[in-house]
Parts: sequence; structure tokens; C-alpha cells
Amino acid sequence: MVKYAIAHASSAPSSAPSSDSSSSTSSPSKGYAATLKAAYASALFDVPLTAAPAPTATQSSGAAAAGSFLHGPALLVSSDGDGSGGRDVAFGGNGIAKFLSLVSPSPGATSGSGGSGSKGGSGRYGPRVDEWLEFERTVLRPSLSSSLSSSLSSTSEGKGGEGGSTKKIAAALTKLDDALSPTTGGGGKGGGTLHLVGNSDTAADVAIVVTLFLASQRIADLLNQYDSVKRYVAAHVTSPKFLAAVTTVDSGILLPTSSSTKGAAATQLDYQTESSQIKAVTTIFTDAIAQAFPDYANVDPVVQKCSSSKFGDYQCNAAMRLFGTMKKDGGKGGGKGGLPDGITSPQDVASSIVTAVENQTTNGHNPVIDSLGINGPGFITCKIQSSYLDHHLNLLLRDGIPKPSPPSSTHVQCLVDFSSPNIAKEMHVGHLRSTIIGESVCRILEFAGHDVARINHVGDWGTQFGMLIQYLREEYPQFAKGEEVNITDLTVFYKNAKKRFDDDEVFKDRSRLNVVALQAGDEECRTIWKILCDISRKEFDKVYERLDVTVTECGESFYNDKIAPVIEEFSTKGLLSVEEGGAKCVWIPDSKFSIPLMVQKSDGGYGYDSTDMAALKYRLFDVGAKRTIYITDYSQADHFKMCFAAAELIGWVEPGVHRLEHIGFGTVQGEDGKRFKTRSGETVRLVDLLDEAVRRQEEGLAERIEANTAGITRDMLHETACALGYGAVKYFDLRRNPT
Repeated sequence: MVKYAIAHASSAPSSAPSSDSSSSTSSPSKGYAATLKAAYASALFDVPLTAAPAPTATQSSGAAAAGSFLHGPALLVSSDGDGSGGRDVAFGGNGIAKFLSLVSPSPGATSGSGGSGSKGGSGRYGPRVDEWLEFERTVLRPSLSSSLSSSLSSTSEGKGGEGGSTKKIAAALTKLDDALSPTTGGGGKGGGTLHLVGNSDTAADVAIVVTLFLASQRIADLLNQYDSVKRYVAAHVTSPKFLAAVTTVDSGILLPTSSSTKGAAATQLDYQTESSQIKAVTTIFTDAIAQAFPDYANVDPVVQKCSSSKFGDYQCNAAMRLFGTMKKDGGKGGGKGGLPDGITSPQDVASSIVTAVENQTTNGHNPVIDSLGINGPGFITCKIQSSYLDHHLNLLLRDGIPKPSPPSSTHVQCLVDFSSPNIAKEMHVGHLRSTIIGESVCRILEFAGHDVARINHVGDWGTQFGMLIQYLREEYPQFAKGEEVNITDLTVFYKNAKKRFDDDEVFKDRSRLNVVALQAGDEECRTIWKILCDISRKEFDKVYERLDVTVTECGESFYNDKIAPVIEEFSTKGLLSVEEGGAKCVWIPDSKFSIPLMVQKSDGGYGYDSTDMAALKYRLFDVGAKRTIYITDYSQADHFKMCFAAAELIGWVEPGVHRLEHIGFGTVQGEDGKRFKTRSGETVRLVDLLDEAVRRQEEGLAERIEANTAGITRDMLHETACALGYGAVKYFDLRRNPT
């Protein structure tokens, strides 16, 4: 029998916030909030949870390491009685809630908020659930945290003060109120009642309800202004299942069975085998706090990466909160511990923690931490020992990374659409980010055991080919004689053709006729088109080889004959609207979009909407992709949301089976601060950027070789410079959002 257990990081979740009004500035730890989400999801979806035993001195729990990094619990699945042999399957409150909703055994589970029955795990998941979970994580939760921070001047990191925080909360509540309001229809098609998506509870409801519940006292006045949200929260938090979840968490049932207590012995962690830096640092600071302040042995050390390497590698942010807790507990000489002798400020607390860390030595030095510092009101920063890094890097090179072994049922066919340059133009730096992120996503999915189709949706079709065909005819007349055409610079070729198109009306007219001929299958036009595609493909492959990227080309032209049947399908199902002028469109009902998807232009031609819908159907039904991921810049996010919604509308997407996702990234800009545009202006060629990266590395390595500090010989110079240069280019794009 499959068992599900909650595993926590090195410090257990703190207790729930007091109901006393004087605690209006208190905030539960991330661990408590995440554990409450897990408990509520367990109750709603009828999936029993237990507490996983805390790792012993000889164990290294991946869940605990990840939980430490995420400041929250992890879900383990196993067939063991206590969950101790479990594999990590979900992390954090939202991840656990979503997973439990998918494995729910009860197709008719009763809604915790008193709504209609659920349709089971497969009916509780869809793209809208993910959208609301992302809203809770990136909008609602940060706005509430900002409100708390701005009210605590000694530790405030918020911007704009209380007024700015209130505006953010109000904006978030307005969005929720609109989604839940009976008059506006509800963002989740739930009739605007007690559910965000559909007519039953989902992981989205779990996340939103718990977050609002824990902040309800601090924002009570504001919350009273939003009737639909107020009704929604009240219905959930007074339900028997939610109350049972609160009781479960507060009673400690889901805490580790060997949680540390006052004066607990130091955590036994083998730093020779533990490669997680944040887990190692968290353990060290947890033990230091327990040593310096035994009455507060369970305090979360709040360890995170430093925002800038100039401050250090990691920082412990516990001193300010700990000092405030000591004062609240009774002041010097009173209550629980009070203020110990010599402690008058958060800096004093930080100093005591630093001293305790310095006492954790082996052969005169700490096995993990090299140096410590105290900044600002009490932030403790540290650098990692180079010997610790060397040791674990050598182990990694020797043994590799052990692959996870998820249950076979979780292995799915994935498809990742990334890179996607345009034919007849060389790749420029604007293509770099999608290529690098896409390759990384593919490798992670493959590492997790999934089958991944790596699709390069190149722009190899469209009206621009008319002008390119005409320009090649005129500038390379030898082509008509059957001689080989040598185009050395695609960017210059494209720009010259575009200039002729803009300046010469005769050239423009002939170009338009070429488009018609190409689409009709004209032999000469198709031959020139293939030449341009082959030249571009060779240039693309050079870049992909240098970056160690693997893709399978499946461009826009591949879907050309698949568009008409898709349009006919929308028409047959009554989902097609013929607008003034003859354009055929698909409107997304109950959405924020004021424009439709145009699946066929008024002149009968096809655009991006047409191709992307045809591609989406092919990927779902012919490729059999259960998870489809598009990687482009954020400016295309709404386009893909509309495509995904249209696919749901027509019935291509089976809830709980198919996942459609868009991973967006910041727009790549030029030196003028404007977005790189594929078909206009000067661009920095990607090959030139890579060449420059290698050149700079070669210069630096050559100097170090001369100084005998490089660790390589001169015959290794170029190979090493390539590895470092390309690695630096990749790292620059990945470092900003490593998770």
C-alpha cells in the first residue's frame, strides 16, 4: 500500500499565530503555512498523511535538504509503514497540495467548503489551477509579506512603506474578488461562489485559503471590503475539514517524530557526504542558535543565499526575529528566557550566534564555513570553505549525480519548444536565452526519467520568403543557370532584401507573387526556399554544437497542411466566429482577453495563431505529449494562454492528463534598451558573442599560464577557454532564476 509522509527541514515549523489581537504583527513561518496547506489538502482529497521520521545521524534525506532550501516540508511516497523509505515527490505546500489532489482516491470526495462533489484527481487539475497557484506564490503571498515587513521597521525590507504594501494587497484581493464574484462570472468558471476553478476544491483553493487565513487578522479591515473573498474564506476556514487540518498541525502530528527539544544535542551531519551547501549551513546555524540560546532551540535560522557575492555566500537572518521574540516573551529577567545578560540588540544576538558557530570546529576550523560577518541590524553572512567545495566537486566528478527513481507512472512524454530562430537570418543574442533555458529544462526532465521531444519551431514559412526569393533571383543570376549560390552572410542578405522590398514597389509586387507561388508549390520558388533553409540550418547547427544543445527541427512549414482541418474543427463545433472583413476567429469566453485568436486572416492567409493551434493539436495527438512546454520571452505569455484556453475549449486537453505551460523570461534588449526585433535593426550575432567569450578567457588563461597559476598547459588553452567562455554565457542567463 502506498504511504505518504511529510518530511521537514532541520527545524520544525513554528506554531500557529496567536489569536490574540496583540499578535497582529506576528507571522507564521513558511514551514507552518506549508504544513497547514498539506494537512488541508490531505483532508480535502482523502489522502492520509503521516510524519516521516527525522533523519538519523547516518542518513541524508533529500527531502530534508530540499525542505531546508525551500523553508518548507517535502512529501515522500513509499510502501513502507512509516514513510522512512520514501522518495521525494513534491516540495512546499503548493506542490504537496497539487500532488495530493492528483492522487486522490475518492472520485466523489465532498468539498471541504460545502460545495459540490469533486470529479476525482483528474478533474481537479488544469492550467487554471497552476495559474492560481502561481498567483498565490508570486503575487498574494509577497504582498502580504511586504505588509508585515513594512510594519517592523527594524527588519523591514519592503519598498514603498505601508501604503505601497496596502495597494499591492488590494490589487491581489480585487483579482480574487472578481474571480469569485457571482456577477463577474468567476475566473475559474465556478459560478463565482466558493471555488476558483470548476465546482469543486482544488490545490488552488488550498493555497489561497491558507494564505488568507494566516494573514486575516493583519488585513481584517481590508478584507472586509471584498465580500466575495470574505465569504469564500469564511466558508472554507469554518468547514470541518479545515478545522481538522488546523488541529492536526497544531497538535504536532505532522512534525518529525524525533523533533529537537530544549537543550537538544547538536545535529549530527556528515559534512564529508552532505553536498547540499544550504543544508550544511542551515544545520550549523541551527546548532549554533541552540547552543547560544537553549530556550529557542527550534527557531528557524532563516538561511538564504546572499543577494550579492560581495557580502558572502549565505546569510542567517534569525537574529532580528529572535531578539523580537525574546523581548515579547517578557523582557530581561522575565517570561520565557527574556533577554539574556549582555543582549540588548539584534546585533548582540548575532554576535552570540557567530561565537557559537566559531566553537564548532574540527582540527581548529569549521568544516563548512570559512569566515563570518555581521551586517546591518544583525544579518550574519558567511563564506563557504574552499576545501568543502573541492571535496564535493571531486566526489561529483568521480561518482556523478545519482538519478532519481520516481514511480513508473510519473514517466510521461514531454515536449519542449525552444530556441526557434528564423530561417534566412543568423541567430543573434535574442535567441540565446530561450536556447539555454530550453536545453536546461530538457536535461532536467530527462534526468527525472521522462521522454522529451526537443522541438525547434523555426520560422521557415511566411510572407518574408517572397522578398528573399526575389532578391536571390536578381542578385545571384547564376542560380538560373544551375550554378551553386554562395551566401556568406545571411544577416546582410536579409537586410538588403528588406531594403529593396521597402524602397522598390516593383520588387514588392513580385515578392508578393512569389509568396503565392511558393504556397502553391512552384518548383523554382520551392528550390530557392530549400536553399535558404539549408544555409540557415548549417549556421544554426554551428551554434548548437558550440553550446552543446540538441534540437529536432520542426518548423512552421511542417504544420501548413494541418491548419485547414483545425479551422474546420472549430467551425464544426460552433466555436468559430467570422468577423467583419472575413477573418475567422476564436473568442475565449469568460476571460480577460479583449482580442480573439485569429486562425485565418481576412485575405485567407495564416498567421502565428493558425500555426500554433495546428502545432498544438499535432503535439497532443500525434506526438502524444502529456506535458508541453513553450519557452519564449514574457511578451508572448498572453498569446500562449489564449492558445491553451482554446485547446481546452475545443476539448483537446484532458484535465489531469495534459499540462500546457509557458516559461517566460525577461526580454533580451539591445544597448538602446529596446527589444531585439528579429526583422529590423543591427543585432549582435550570437557567434560573435561566443567568440568574444572565448577570446576573453584565452587572454586571461594565457596570463595565468605565464604566471604559472593556471593549472593547465598551453596546448589545453583553447579547449579550456571554450569550456569556460560558453559556460559563463550559459551561467549568466541561468543564475537569475536557478529554480
